[in-house]
Amino acid sequence: MPLTHLPPDARPREKLLARGPQALADAELLALLLRTGVQGMPVLQLAQSLLDRFGGWAGLLATDTQQLGQVKGLGPAKRAEIAAVLEITRRSLGQRLAEKATLTDVGTVKTYVRLHLGGLGHEVFAALFLDAQLRLIALETLFQGSLTSTTVHPREVVKRALALGAGAVILAHNHPSGHAEPSQADELLTRRLTDALALVDVRVVDHLVVGGNEVVSFAERGLL
Repeated sequence: MPLTHLPPDARPREKLLARGPQALADAELLALLLRTGVQGMPVLQLAQSLLDRFGGWAGLLATDTQQLGQVKGLGPAKRAEIAAVLEITRRSLGQRLAEKATLTDVGTVKTYVRLHLGGLGHEVFAALFLDAQLRLIALETLFQGSLTSTTVHPREVVKRALALGAGAVILAHNHPSGHAEPSQADELLTRRLTDALALVDVRVVDHLVVGGNEVVSFAERGLL
C-alpha cells in the first residue's frame, strides 16, 4: 500500500511538512524514501521490517547493496535509493572532517568509519590520512582479506602517507564477526605501524576497530 492510501494526517510527508522531520518515527522517515511497499506488505511495515532486520538506521546505512538484495521484494530502485542515502551521508561526514580537526569530533570519525566498514562481509584495513591540522585528506582501503601483522605491510602504509603529504593517520579495520573487541594481533599490528610511521614523522592518532554497529577506539582504551 502506498503512502497516499493513508489518511492525510497520518501521511509521513504531510506530517513532516506540518511538524518538522523530528516529529516522524524512524519507520515513517524510511517510508518517505521507499514511497511504496511490496506485495503483501504496506510501506510502513516494510520500513519497520528493514530497520528491525539491520539494527536500526546505523545498521541499515552500513549495509551494502548485496545485502539489501537479499530482502524479498526489495527491487533495484529501492536498493539504489537506500544506497544513495548512504553515500550522501558518507560524503557529508567526509566534508565535515576535511574542514576541521578530527580530534574535535571523535563521534563523527567513528560514524564515518563505521559507514565505510561496518557492513562488509570480509576483513578490510583502511587508513584516514590527516594533514598537519588533523583534517581529513582521504580515507583509503589498503588491504583486504585475513588481516595479520604479516599481511598488512607497514611500508605500503608509509608510502601512501608520504604520497598524500599526511602528518598523521587514524588506522581502521573491521571485524566481520560483529565483535569490535581488539585482539592481541590488532595490538601488535598497531605497534608495528606506529613505529614505522614514526620514522617519517607521521603520528598514529588512533586505531578504530569496527564490529557491526560498535566502534572501539585504541586511544580511548589507552592502547596507543
